[in-house]
Amino acid sequence: MREVLAEAAFQLFMERGFEQTTVDDIVARAGVGRRSFFRYFPSKEDAVFPDHESCLAEVTAFLEGADTRGGEEAGEEAGAGEGGEDPVRRVCDAARIVVRMYAANPEFSVQRYQLTQEVPGLRTYELSVVRRYERTLAGFLRRRYEGATDGALRAEVIAAAVVAAHNNGLRTWLRSGGEGDAEAAVDDALGLVRAVWGSTGDHARPAARTAAGSGAAGASGAAVASGSASGSASGASTAASAAPVEDGPAAEAGSAAPAASAGRADEGDVIVMVAPRGAPLWRVVQKVESALGES
Repeated sequence: MREVLAEAAFQLFMERGFEQTTVDDIVARAGVGRRSFFRYFPSKEDAVFPDHESCLAEVTAFLEGADTRGGEEAGEEAGAGEGGEDPVRRVCDAARIVVRMYAANPEFSVQRYQLTQEVPGLRTYELSVVRRYERTLAGFLRRRYEGATDGALRAEVIAAAVVAAHNNGLRTWLRSGGEGDAEAAVDDALGLVRAVWGSTGDHARPAARTAAGSGAAGASGAAVASGSASGSASGASTAASAAPVEDGPAAEAGSAAPAASAGRADEGDVIVMVAPRGAPLWRVVQKVESALGES
């Protein structure tokens, strides 16, 4: 019944528009009562994303399986403990579960993407879904980095980077109309995350921290800058001078662009993010996506 309702809802959204479609219209098309609809979906928005609950459950189970097999071994300061799996590799593999869900039904995925771009309320809802995935990844990483001096910070930064990289590759594929290999597009983006934060990319971390630490300790807003892996001062100064995040529709419409105005990053560069504690993470992710998109 859940699938029947979701299919009926999406057909009507495409035919009439999201705002013009009511719950009564959906249940009439599906041939059920209103109570049946609300038994499966709290709102119309939920009917646009019927597959994310099961996908999030699969991602959670995948990460919990890693915790069961070797969480204690992987909680060392450098990332993966002796004989343990690299936790960054694990969260990247978890992100691939999501892109495979999209790739399994390209036509629906592309149409849904187009719909979310047209309806601000759906875009906001989608961002809340993205945030749930990010919290799940960050929770796994915090457990793996427990005891490390910067474990909690590293977990949040890596989780945000994985989500931003995944979304960059996925949206590139969606904008193409679902042409090509979605997983390959996402793999390319996730490769950057693993190169910087994975167990083989630890050498790049001190540079990122130096740039972040000297960039804008007192900055009033989030900023993105491109800085070389060697930790050049130019990357830090760009982070300090970048525009702050704005609240409201303007930020969502693409105000992240000024923050990435440092220019195109060279191959092997690191994206450095500086943000206040209270900045919404979905806005931070937008900034990272903008920088990745321009690089």
